[in-house]
Amino acid sequence: MVSGLLAFMSVTGLAGMYNIKKLLPDLIPPEELYAGIPAPFRLSVRNSKRYLPSFLIRVECQAGAALVFPVVLKSNSRDDTVLLTFPRRGVVPTGRVTISSPYPVGFFTRFWRFEIDRTVVVFPCPLAVDSGGNGEDSPAIGAGLRRERGLSGELERIFPYSGAEPLRMIHWKHSARSHDLMVKGFGRSAVAPLVIDLDELAGQGVEERLSRAAWLVRRWVRERPVGLLIGGRVLPLGTGKQHGLMLLKELALYGSD
Repeated sequence: MVSGLLAFMSVTGLAGMYNIKKLLPDLIPPEELYAGIPAPFRLSVRNSKRYLPSFLIRVECQAGAALVFPVVLKSNSRDDTVLLTFPRRGVVPTGRVTISSPYPVGFFTRFWRFEIDRTVVVFPCPLAVDSGGNGEDSPAIGAGLRRERGLSGELERIFPYSGAEPLRMIHWKHSARSHDLMVKGFGRSAVAPLVIDLDELAGQGVEERLSRAAWLVRRWVRERPVGLLIGGRVLPLGTGKQHGLMLLKELALYGSD
């Protein structure tokens, strides 16, 4: 009986170790990570074995999030989303990933640990800013508008039709009273560029000012040109997602040199 039990433990032990052999984990970060805010990572495991599947696979991150896959087929992969939180800004390693399984009988749990050779840039946690005022009075938040002629905005004047204006701008009531075609003149609201001066932002300490600057970048970079004054350097104005990520990265790495 003892020999049979020892043989059973040996066979199940070998089966359990081979079950988690040649499993390769990966942890893929999102484009934007903010300190203290859970972010969705893509956690995957690939079974590189050519002939056998793996069963009851648990994949756990160093931060504590874990996934369980009932089966990972041969030469195949499984993945899902986990929420990870990083407490501080800056360059942070993704950490260790552990693959384990109680297969085949659940008496013992066998595991491998993998160091994921990847770092992520964690942006400052956004902190809302009151962006009232105008651009001249509040250059750090640049909330001003400038008035130009255009086809949108408020009605500014009524003037005679010159032939260059679109027909939809004709003011028919005024035209009927004046016996001449009159058109409506509108103003155009154009948002002024925003230049964020880190030293001029309100906040108790540099971390709070960085958080407020991060909020301003997220809020405005897709709607207006945004630039940044930080550490004696001037980052030029720009718009769009990629420009915003570049500014957020500068905020994340501030003071780390």
